[in-house]
Amino acid sequence: MKIVVDDKIPYIREKLALLADDVVYLRGSEITADDVRDADALIVRTRTRCDEQLLKDSKVQFVATATIGFDHIDTDYMTKAGIYWTNCPGCNAGSVSQYLECSLLLLQQQKGIDLQRATIGIVGCGHVGSKVKAVAERLGMRILVCDPLLDDSSFVSLDVIEREADIITFHVPLSREGEYATYHMADDDFFHQLSRVPYVINTSRGEVVDNAALLQALKEGRVRDAILDVWEGEPNLNLDLLNKVFIGTPHIAGYSADGKVNADNMVIDALCQHFGLLHPGHILPPPLPADLSDRQSALELYNPLIDSEKLKNDPSKFEFLRNNYPIRREKL
Repeated sequence: MKIVVDDKIPYIREKLALLADDVVYLRGSEITADDVRDADALIVRTRTRCDEQLLKDSKVQFVATATIGFDHIDTDYMTKAGIYWTNCPGCNAGSVSQYLECSLLLLQQQKGIDLQRATIGIVGCGHVGSKVKAVAERLGMRILVCDPLLDDSSFVSLDVIEREADIITFHVPLSREGEYATYHMADDDFFHQLSRVPYVINTSRGEVVDNAALLQALKEGRVRDAILDVWEGEPNLNLDLLNKVFIGTPHIAGYSADGKVNADNMVIDALCQHFGLLHPGHILPPPLPADLSDRQSALELYNPLIDSEKLKNDPSKFEFLRNNYPIRREKL
């Protein structure tokens, strides 16, 4: 059995060595059709486009992405070709909610917003959005949730969030078609319809927020400030926007060690089930660094401004910072 794996997926190598005779690790953005032609399985992240161009005439019958998002997988082609595919829904929801909690605390600490008097608008209430909602409840915020795909009478329409939210945070998948397409959900029209001057946070997909429109809204004072972990055109960022935002990080909100291990274990579960393999046991997350403990405050355990400073100091290191991310643990 041969498996081709993105070489930046951490913690998974020992278990895969127990499952396959031939495991090849390659840079995700450089995996080619020749690399996978004789492979049985492919394990990737968002940087590998899995489509007919990559997989036609290959032996691949299983594709797993160790991520929540799967817009890099051509699901229509997978169905047509009879290739089983899976993602890892919810794997890093705790990690993203940690990023949001710490970002909200920084807004309070450095921007002077009183969270207990603030209204947060949460756009998308799936695995991540629901955890962010719990964070906002714990912080004593007034909460508005918009998610038309979920049948909840307490939820509101997007225009209510545009009118009433002091902070707007996006937690939706990227979709380009259909009634609820999310591509450029926050566009120039969206920013012109804002009644307040809110903070905008995006940790979902870069294309959900029109980056040029956001930059213009920041310049014109229609948005007070922004926190961005995801960007249009990654890794080539709009540098004016990066320098303008309060916090700008290299797509690492979901990069806690806990989230990565969750994804690894979900991939291994699916791989064993698909091929009928004896399960090698689950991976455990690494221990906290020696100078940290789970008894520290949220910002002592993780401060997004540190990641932001690294990216702003050298935006050309976007991929390096993602691929060499230090161990970060969620509060236990």
